[in-house]
Amino acid sequence: MRITDFALERYFAQYEFNTPQILCSSDIQGMAMHDLLALADDDARQRWQSLTLGYTETAGLPALRSEIAGMYHGITADDVITFAGAEEAVYIAANVLLGPGDHMITTWPGYQSLYEVGRATGADVTLLELRPEDKWKLDVDALRRAVRPNTKMILLNVPHNPTGATLSHDEWADVIAIAEAAGAYLFADEVYRLLEYNPADKLPAACERMVRGLSLGVMSKAFGLAGLRIGWLIVREPDLRAKIMAFKDYTTICNSAPSEILALIALRARVAMLARSRSIVLRNLQLFHELCIARPQQIRMVAPQAGSVAFPELLGSMPIATAAAVLQKDYGVLILPATVYGYPGNFFRAGFGKEDFALGLAKLAQFLDDTAEGAR
Repeated sequence: MRITDFALERYFAQYEFNTPQILCSSDIQGMAMHDLLALADDDARQRWQSLTLGYTETAGLPALRSEIAGMYHGITADDVITFAGAEEAVYIAANVLLGPGDHMITTWPGYQSLYEVGRATGADVTLLELRPEDKWKLDVDALRRAVRPNTKMILLNVPHNPTGATLSHDEWADVIAIAEAAGAYLFADEVYRLLEYNPADKLPAACERMVRGLSLGVMSKAFGLAGLRIGWLIVREPDLRAKIMAFKDYTTICNSAPSEILALIALRARVAMLARSRSIVLRNLQLFHELCIARPQQIRMVAPQAGSVAFPELLGSMPIATAAAVLQKDYGVLILPATVYGYPGNFFRAGFGKEDFALGLAKLAQFLDDTAEGAR
């Protein structure tokens, strides 16, 4: 397979670990090991203390898969396959399901692998553009018009990265009906599910609503444990599960044994974990809202509805790529410009998951002040 360079990951590889303040991370602040271990129940603590560092089961630790299944209605541990993060699941599912002659639909801007891996399989990929005037929400009618006789997969990131938008329950029901009528798989990237600001906005998982609904989850986002590299995909069709696991033999084969136990601890303590994540995100989001209110001529944002990211717009004449470069070099602040997504305009991804967010935001405010003064 030949695949286009992953622009976002190359950007982070260059700047993420040498820039003091990160204002664009998509995940939640990582939890300290001792804090996570303190949440362990007796069973998980015993598993941790007696753990041997050998190979693990390809599908994942049975107890972990059972815990994941318990977060969904009508799903069993047998329906769950775990992976080294969400990225591996995306890569394998696309390679198993798509190829020359197939068609898939997804949205843009978005995480590049969600469409680039599909393209690399030889499938034809339709990108549905999300627009700020629509509050970054999917146009369901445009999705319906994009379906073809050979549409094999509809891939949607809900809640959405980088915009923080989600769908209403009625819109989600329409999406499911469209996928079912097309006989297509609905691959739902649900890594920000459970981080809705209004609990009433939480949508049913795709896997709960249709047999061909594939639900993607990960420990990195809502649970703030990116370093575990544990993700999962709910796959209800036994034949498809078998094909996905066979393909995994050529990638990671199995997960890290310590990471599986740590993920089990976190999921069993998910009420506390999610409360921590929401607290960090909502506090930082409020600070960012205040910045937008204080500087309406310089920055504006369509308010996100869920997750830890948004896609605000820098106003004025300075191109966003230039602004990002100046912020990184002169202010020690990293933002993610829309140019990395290939998206037009002066948008950038802001991430609200870091505990030191206020420090970076103060430097962004200083940049805005300096820019305003320079324009006078």
